[in-house]
Amino acid sequence: MSDPLRLGIAGLGTVGAGVVKIVRQKAAMLETRSGRRIEVVAVSARNRDKDRGVSLTQYAWEDDPVTLATRDDVDIYIELMGGSDGPAKASVEAALKAGKDVVTANKALLAHHGQALAELAEANGAVLRFEAAVAGGIPCIKALTEGLAGNDITRVMGVMNGTCNYILTRMEATGQGYNALFDEADKLGFLEADPNLDVGGIDAGHKLALLSSIAFGTQVDFDAVELEGIQRVSTDDIRQAADMGYRIKLLGVARMTGRGLEQSMAPCLVPANSALGQLEGGTNMVVIEGDQVGQIVLRGAGAGEGPTASAVMGDVMDIARGLRMTTFGQPAATLEKSVPAQAAVAAPYYLRMGLVDKPGALAKVATALGEAGISINRMRQYDHVNESAPVLIVTHKTTRAALDDALARMSTTGVISDTPVALRIEQV
Repeated sequence: MSDPLRLGIAGLGTVGAGVVKIVRQKAAMLETRSGRRIEVVAVSARNRDKDRGVSLTQYAWEDDPVTLATRDDVDIYIELMGGSDGPAKASVEAALKAGKDVVTANKALLAHHGQALAELAEANGAVLRFEAAVAGGIPCIKALTEGLAGNDITRVMGVMNGTCNYILTRMEATGQGYNALFDEADKLGFLEADPNLDVGGIDAGHKLALLSSIAFGTQVDFDAVELEGIQRVSTDDIRQAADMGYRIKLLGVARMTGRGLEQSMAPCLVPANSALGQLEGGTNMVVIEGDQVGQIVLRGAGAGEGPTASAVMGDVMDIARGLRMTTFGQPAATLEKSVPAQAAVAAPYYLRMGLVDKPGALAKVATALGEAGISINRMRQYDHVNESAPVLIVTHKTTRAALDDALARMSTTGVISDTPVALRIEQV
């Protein structure tokens, strides 16, 4: 029997405690499946005395995660602290420089420093794994790097923030507005300490950038992800989308086009009868399309103790079995710098705006669209609210650049009473 595989865990929140529980409660099963005994030897966290629902007295304690990462008796350093810089970055770098394997759930760290960390891992013969950083318990990283390695990936998309999906589906189910459901999600503990990471699309954007790198063989480029949160989605938008057979989701989409790599995380309309359209509550879904397999749909819990700790242990088990894989599925030196492309693929768009009560107002909007080369598929005008009339327009396929041109033209007409809401209609 091989020597035991020894873990050092930094960050003992929900996920860290979950990893400790799995290692202790399933020790025999893990050893049978991997061929090695797996044990925790040392831990680190901000608060040594906090009750985490699991005893830690038998493990060595390090106040400094960098010290933990470089201990001689640690084979795998598990980083679960979070944050793109600070102790998380310093400790991961220290572990990799020491030639130690690293498993992390830190999407922000990898979205901002993934390329440099991948190069550092390879230079020191170490492995850097991050299944838990994307979509919780869904094994989408493994699917891309292993199961679909024989495919040219044509598109990756998904709902990757459970909080946003919870708010949007609750808006539809209850008829309550965004603000009320934001407060509800906050009371339930669904929101990050900085809520904009969730509702602003940043958290999900980090995840999309990582999937894009693997899918298209490019260096991680989070700065190129077009981000738009769900704050401006109204119950009227949700109701009108439903009338047309759609539901609104915070949807990440990445695809390689003739103009470059398109990466967007924004509210979109998707067919209500599609797998994405039927996704409820806090569940996540990742959809991968390859030239050989067609469409693969992965659905499951995107967060929480069990699902995320499960993903961490999946990486640990691969290392225990001797699987030595590059961080993004190919050598870091071969990852190309992508050329960002803003929504280059044409699609229909949903527009909602308020028009002032003036003769010819609607004609001016139609003219602005026409001058930008955009044709109207359907249009509805509703009864006036105060001095403004809500108008809903669905366009034929157009590019985002043309739509932005049209919106800029509309802003000079003097007939728009508020900033228009523009949502892409994604065919899935």
